[in-house]
Amino acid sequence: MADVKKIATRDAYGAALVDLGNERNDFIVMDADLAEATKTGAFKKAHPDRFYDCGIAEGNMMSIAAGIAASGKKVFASSFAMFAAGRAFEQIRNSIGYPHLNVKIGATHGGISVGEDGASHQCCEDFALMRSIPGMVVMSPADDIEAKAMVRAAYLHEGPVYMRFGRAAVPVIHGDDFTFQIGKGEVLREGTDVAIIANGLMTYEALVAAEELAKDGINAMVINMGTIKPLDEELVLEAARKCGKVITAEEHSVIGGLGEAVAALLSEKLPTPVKRVGVNDEFGHSGPAGALLKQFGLSAENLVKT
Repeated sequence: MADVKKIATRDAYGAALVDLGNERNDFIVMDADLAEATKTGAFKKAHPDRFYDCGIAEGNMMSIAAGIAASGKKVFASSFAMFAAGRAFEQIRNSIGYPHLNVKIGATHGGISVGEDGASHQCCEDFALMRSIPGMVVMSPADDIEAKAMVRAAYLHEGPVYMRFGRAAVPVIHGDDFTFQIGKGEVLREGTDVAIIANGLMTYEALVAAEELAKDGINAMVINMGTIKPLDEELVLEAARKCGKVITAEEHSVIGGLGEAVAALLSEKLPTPVKRVGVNDEFGHSGPAGALLKQFGLSAENLVKT
């Protein structure tokens, strides 16, 4: 595909918070000593009276966020995915999920593309963890434009939301006319031979793979599934009916994420051959993001092989 502008979705997260904060004053932003990395520092600069740094204490941050949300304000609580979803899981489950509070978790640095930070920070389990909490919305944007729209949708949604943003810059694939709705996927490319259902940075890889497959006469449908929970069941079933074969692609473990959600749905309602492309039940390791993505099969090349 032709060269396109690249922007990290974590940058979009910070920019979206600033824009939203310029319009509304009924929410606050919290971070766990990572505002420069999560890009919430931009909100701190624009609205210092509505920003709170809770230090390296993610569990405490989520508990404080729950208390503030219980008093009527909405809260965006931010940290790396490994610490937001992993370290603070119990507080999210019991203090945010159980009472169904308006806490929006902005988790950055998810997946293998964290690169040199290594296995301890390469969280490929966060979708699985957050999907297991009743009532939790789980989302991962494909690019800058979807990320900004996702933040706004999370603000408007009543209840807890988990959003995963990436460290690495990714191609912008949407236009300014893009609209986002929680629980709805989008068909980026029509096809009849195989459906590739992707999210996050794998959405662009799916589009590249579809172009390569077309050279061999294989017509691939590409779906961007920004919301993992609730899943757009109608669109998944429609794609399975049209194509008869499905590939899922995500920067997450094949256990518990988008692939498992799609496979579970199809096994119950429309048995269809499914191949899951993701991290295969293993930890990552330190290295350049691009090289790691290729090594772990998170690439257009591997989608074509699959």
